[in-house]
Amino acid sequence: MIECLHPEASAAGARVVLFDFDGTLSLVRTGWVGVMVPMMTEILTDLKTGESEQELSALVGDFVARLTGEQTIYQMIELVRQVELRGGKPLAPLAYKKMYNDRLMAKIEYRREELRQGKVPPQKYVVPGACALLEAFRERGLKMYCASGTDEAYTREEARLLQVDHYFDGGIYGAVDDYQNFSKEILIRKMIASRECRGEELLGFGDGYVEIKSVKDVGGVAVAVATAEPECQVVDEWKRKRLVSVGADFVIPNFLDHVQLLRRLFSE
Repeated sequence: MIECLHPEASAAGARVVLFDFDGTLSLVRTGWVGVMVPMMTEILTDLKTGESEQELSALVGDFVARLTGEQTIYQMIELVRQVELRGGKPLAPLAYKKMYNDRLMAKIEYRREELRQGKVPPQKYVVPGACALLEAFRERGLKMYCASGTDEAYTREEARLLQVDHYFDGGIYGAVDDYQNFSKEILIRKMIASRECRGEELLGFGDGYVEIKSVKDVGGVAVAVATAEPECQVVDEWKRKRLVSVGADFVIPNFLDHVQLLRRLFSE
């Protein structure tokens, strides 16, 4: 199913394609929200402010969603702010990030190990149809970038394990310790400044608020990959609502209908 929100949107002049990674291409980290939100809710609940766990979970869920696509550290910076607002003494953002990464890796490491040992095909943890779309873009001569809010070392390793790394001739980027010097917005601005593409020549795919907004802010075409993980067979309505709110041109649940998607994107 392809939902077209802006019939006039066309990527016929696209030269560069930017993909988010987790939830857009990769399912290795499926379930990360179910690790981050409870961890943060637990930290805020321990402050005993009188707010219910349900209220705090809703608060955390909202800012986690708003910052999805940014480097993970920004979600931790917001957690620090929320602790301070309640009179608590927070840990450093990097300490919270390590706590989160440790919990997440305990949940997903078996998937990475399955891939390393070849016990499962890479396609098990790739959004359906993604590889066919990547191949089609390569055949069209489009330059492809991958940018993730996950640490760059993990993103590169998982792209290699999923056997999609070779598609990204523009590079694979992720979170770095010097977090203020990298973001999806900064990467897009660099593409434009180097004349690699104009804003309207950029096509972007993502399941997060940040990448859709960043692509639309420069005049590009944005496809919201509203994956209902892990099956990715229907649109996640909660994701859809947030991505539409920042200007997504198209909404899809996966890439299985990539032939029709290409026709719509390139006005064929």
